Amino acid sequence: MAEAGNGKFDVGGVLMDRPFKIRRLGHFGMNTQDQAAMVRFYTDLLGFKIVDLRDPFKGGPNPPEFADMGDCKGYFTRYGSDHHALVFYNHRYRMAGDPEGRRFWPGNTINQITWQVGSLREVVDGHRWLEAEGCNMVRTGRDMPGSNWHTYLKDPDGHVNELYYGIEQIGWTGRSKPKEMFYREFHDVPDLPQMNEYQEVEEALAKGIDLMSGYRYEEDHLTFDKDVDGILMPRPLKVVKIGPIGLFVEDLEASLDFYTRRLGFIPTEETTCEGERVCFLRNNTEHHSLSLAPIGLRAKLGLSDHSSTMSFGLQLANYRQLLDAVGFLKGRGFTLRELPPEMTPGQDHNIYVFDPDGQAVQLYFHMEQIGWDGKPRPASERRRVERGNWPDSLDALPDSYAGEPFLGPWN
Repeated sequence: MAEAGNGKFDVGGVLMDRPFKIRRLGHFGMNTQDQAAMVRFYTDLLGFKIVDLRDPFKGGPNPPEFADMGDCKGYFTRYGSDHHALVFYNHRYRMAGDPEGRRFWPGNTINQITWQVGSLREVVDGHRWLEAEGCNMVRTGRDMPGSNWHTYLKDPDGHVNELYYGIEQIGWTGRSKPKEMFYREFHDVPDLPQMNEYQEVEEALAKGIDLMSGYRYEEDHLTFDKDVDGILMPRPLKVVKIGPIGLFVEDLEASLDFYTRRLGFIPTEETTCEGERVCFLRNNTEHHSLSLAPIGLRAKLGLSDHSSTMSFGLQLANYRQLLDAVGFLKGRGFTLRELPPEMTPGQDHNIYVFDPDGQAVQLYFHMEQIGWDGKPRPASERRRVERGNWPDSLDALPDSYAGEPFLGPWN
């Protein structure tokens, strides 16, 4: 890790305050109360695809000490070509493996919050810098499945954050990397440079590994009968991005310091909701990719008291799909609510659906984009959104359909 002088670091030829730059939210991990119901909700109804499983019992029944815990497998799911965007683990099983509560405890249902940086060097140099800064580091290396190089660290509340580079991509066949290729897993800071993906594939072929033997998710139990903007789908919506993430925290100032000074998030806006301060932070052009609020706001909003997760955002492809999603999910018995507008600046029309664990999943279609001057749109110039008022169509905004595009075909 080379410091470039004046406290700056050379990040790909650009001088920055830390030796890495977060580009986006890459994936999110949930520890579930009802694993089977949660996996069904996010796959069958919201469209995430299982791409790999981690089975601690190798296909056998739960041992007696875990007999009452239900499904203990870990599920890796995707909405696009990234190997995984959303991961599920059984909360009670995870706590059983962590009896001292070093990472998991009853009030924390977040497995990890994962932020993408631009290179393997940023991961390695970032790990060393964060460690030298006294951050609470968890582990580093390269995990399988997913093949992403990473380092993990905790925020002041113990939520595990991950910085990563190079996640496996799933192509048109829908198959993940064969388990025989997992020998390239790492459990420590890697030496640089490492071989590239082409070389890994060539090495696997030389070892006689069948590249088409990886996992492929079957969806034969679904009916593809809905015309969604010209594509037949089993549901009237397509998730095109995950995030923002909302967290309830014990010490707002400590959390702000961690996410801004350590991880480099940029404050965008602050609001006051029910007398509590709410802070919105970003790491790219989106209005926010993370929101922070005091834990005292949770009860005032009537949100679940079993989790410090305030919300998990899912961006849908367009406004029409948002309208259709509301009716689709209500028709299947799920509770939907609109929260006060102070909780959603920069997001236009949006609504929260409560998943089987009672966590708030924010559905939206538009995220305000921040331009070269780094300033959000003044509140007076935003579209006026009234709770309960859902028009059939909306006038375009200057940044409608702007921001990170979704790549690849739907479903």
